[in-house]
Amino acid sequence: MSEHEPVTSPDQHKPGHPRAARIGAAVSALILLSMLIGNHRGRVEDVFLIIGAVLLVLALVGDWVLRRNGLR
Repeated sequence: MSEHEPVTSPDQHKPGHPRAARIGAAVSALILLSMLIGNHRGRVEDVFLIIGAVLLVLALVGDWVLRRNGLR
């Protein structure tokens, strides 16, 4: 069976659906920010929600810059 499979290198296997990953990251950041609205009293969890959303947005901006410059 294996003699019929093409020989490929690992760099030829690209992850699928990068656009869906970008949309998922943006939606996740919005969901994290929407969790700021609630009936909680402490603000410690707000810090972690904001940090998570900011990290996702920074990853999206970095991906956009790399794609714009043709480095990806």
